[in-house]
Amino acid sequence: MWAKDRYHLILAKLTVSERVSVDELVEDMQVSRETIRRDIVQLESEGKLRRVHGGAERVTVQNEPKFEDRKRVNAAAKKRIAIAAARLVQPGMMVALDAGTTTLAFATAMAGIPDVAVITNSVDASTAILAIRPDADVVLIGGRVIPEIPGTFGEMATSSMRRYSPDLGVFSPVGISATRGATDFHQSEADFARAVIASAKKVVALADVSKLGEVSRVEICGCDEIDVLVTEKGVEESEVGTLRGAGIGEVVWD
Repeated sequence: MWAKDRYHLILAKLTVSERVSVDELVEDMQVSRETIRRDIVQLESEGKLRRVHGGAERVTVQNEPKFEDRKRVNAAAKKRIAIAAARLVQPGMMVALDAGTTTLAFATAMAGIPDVAVITNSVDASTAILAIRPDADVVLIGGRVIPEIPGTFGEMATSSMRRYSPDLGVFSPVGISATRGATDFHQSEADFARAVIASAKKVVALADVSKLGEVSRVEICGCDEIDVLVTEKGVEESEVGTLRGAGIGEVVWD
């Protein structure tokens, strides 16, 4: 049985039952336990189910707020975080950033720094930078446009991103937790963020307090792949300690 057929069967079972066991799937599909475990891991990485001891369970999918609405959520905190993150940028650097709402605020905050090359898949970020500094060196990555987010995505976008070696790779996930690392809502957003991380010499995550300890649908990276977390003051010391213990290199407060 092909992997895509196994995925379909696993998800079909979860539409009628909240939980399914590895043993049940092994019996139904006549494959090894290791194969089923790999299938469950893959489907979890896509946000389609949740691993539990001995099997998997259904996830309740809630729609992510629209991009314009997300920009208004915790807007003041995002602006402070963006200003703090902009202090990491030095003239002459190349900076890559994804199409998140906090990275959009970051793009505005760092737009005035001279001789900075910017690589991004965000239409809004590139427009914001050029509005402040018309002579800025900005590359808008090509790719597939999706309705939910003003950016470019897909294989063209990720492969293009990997051609560059930016000094800083900046991304803003939906959630960061010690157990699951950085996560996002859409597979396409997570894929591009991963390309930024893979290409960058230094990885910077931007997250307000509402995102810490949270887990979204699709994994981006582990905490040990994040060199700097820029967040806001007022974060519980225990939360920061947990994230540092999970591998985040440095925490910067706004």
